[in-house]
Amino acid sequence: MSRFGATILDADGLTLTAEEVAFFKDANPFGLILFARNIDTPDQVRRLCDQMRDAVEREAPITIDQEGGRVQRLRGPTWTEWSSPLDFVTAAGDQAEQAMYLRYRLIAAELCDLGIDSNCAPMVDLAGPATHDFLRNRCYGASPDAVARLGRATASGLLAGGVLPVLKHIPGHGRATLDSHFGLPRIDADAATLMAEDFAPFKALADLPMGMTAHLVYDAFDTQPATLSPKIMKVIRDDIGFDNLIMTDDASMKALSGTIEEITTGALAAGCDVVLHCNAPLDQRKRVAEAAGEMTDAAQARAERALSFRNPPDDIDIDAARAQLEALVRGA
Repeated sequence: MSRFGATILDADGLTLTAEEVAFFKDANPFGLILFARNIDTPDQVRRLCDQMRDAVEREAPITIDQEGGRVQRLRGPTWTEWSSPLDFVTAAGDQAEQAMYLRYRLIAAELCDLGIDSNCAPMVDLAGPATHDFLRNRCYGASPDAVARLGRATASGLLAGGVLPVLKHIPGHGRATLDSHFGLPRIDADAATLMAEDFAPFKALADLPMGMTAHLVYDAFDTQPATLSPKIMKVIRDDIGFDNLIMTDDASMKALSGTIEEITTGALAAGCDVVLHCNAPLDQRKRVAEAAGEMTDAAQARAERALSFRNPPDDIDIDAARAQLEALVRGA
């Protein structure tokens, strides 16, 4: 197997330009990601996925953010409109685990039909009293044990549907009172509290194939944001026990400072396996790909291990599953 580029990259529109095709062929990103600007009709999305894979000449993973609520790239009426995860879990009550499994098994079916084989979920950040509004209703709850169980149900539904889950945001974004798209949050909780609470759901789900970092400073461990912190990456690998593929959250977010080249090389030096870079002009994508280069031996091994989790979808009666879910969660 050829060495992957240490990037996950996006495209500008509904189809690849000739320059993007040439760039993807040269950069050979590990994977690709879709946004709303890449989505029109089912046939169009299928063609775009085929274009992306043809450009890199392999079955590269293609991921998307399809959590439900505010964060879903596939929208109605063509695709299912889902309530926010926190509202959904609340409505499901004691049936939340089964409901989350069915919800994400149905999401997986819609993704798989389009050629999308990864989803940036489960998100097991804990909802706390000060959790920023950009994140709060995307959470599954406030209890580490309950959130871990719901995260497992989410991941299991995706994997059963042939879709690779991405665990986020390692090691925990719930205490952030700032939106990391626009600023750098700092967490002042002590290490013991973080390990017992915020980090616990990630430890429970450390066997999942891929994870995504949090752009947060944890004062108890380092002055650098987790994505750029060798100390936090050691915590993730050794204490949390997550030794599968780790991607950064979007490297273009304002929480991270420095040139895009500095951010890219800093994240990889800290211990991330791959840099996710989104929503920037093609020339910046080229700079990221050049700075990232190819995966290290360890990152390549983790990438190949992550891809080994891909399996064909199991047999399911979609209409029956949808009816079962609606019976569990009326109006969610």
